[in-house]
Amino acid sequence: MAQRVVLIPGIGEVTLVKRRGSSHLRLSVTANGQVRVGMPSWTPYVAGIAFAKSRQDWITAQLNKHPQIVLSEGNLIGKAHRLHFNGVKQPLPKVKTKMSPTSIEITTHLAYDSAMVQEKAQAASERALKTETVNLLVPRLASLATQHNLTYKDVKVRKLTSRWGSCSSDKTITLSYYLIQLPWPLIDYVLLHELTHTVHLHHGADFWNELERLLPSAKKISKEIKHHKPRIEPA
Repeated sequence: MAQRVVLIPGIGEVTLVKRRGSSHLRLSVTANGQVRVGMPSWTPYVAGIAFAKSRQDWITAQLNKHPQIVLSEGNLIGKAHRLHFNGVKQPLPKVKTKMSPTSIEITTHLAYDSAMVQEKAQAASERALKTETVNLLVPRLASLATQHNLTYKDVKVRKLTSRWGSCSSDKTITLSYYLIQLPWPLIDYVLLHELTHTVHLHHGADFWNELERLLPSAKKISKEIKHHKPRIEPA
């Protein structure tokens, strides 16, 4: 996969990504405010730039919905990881990342807020969030299920950007690894929400009655959680 970051006047930084198997140009703006143009491997970069320019109004509207978050020194990622940028004078061939149980180390000669460093920091942070979700939320889900005499078939942890979790008809629960960043009362709300779907696979009166039986503050929390988005939200 080849990619190039370009600066387009009126838009800002745009990442052009060439993918094998792609047959058309595809434009997206992530929840973190990154503008990406997916391209067939044989397409020249100038075509991607022209495509982004032709959709400038749409890009601007999306960026206004998703202001870009810049990761910086000392940010808390999830519940346990601190982000650290280690600057070096000697140019390095690539941005180095290293993760421990409590930290994410980014080593580079580039500025911490450059597009390449931010992309690496975002990717490393997402790996940390997934690890924390597996280690903390999967056991928490099992504990709540046992506590309330509810059962599920399986649990999966994925990058969900439009919802915090889901439950399939066969009782497989999927959790967004961005969920680990929320306060614990909101996390428990999502976990109980999905567990309730193992009994009521809808959002009708029966569902809400059951969820409020398990969590009396459910409707209040359902409004509070709307202030958060499934994306990296450093503290």
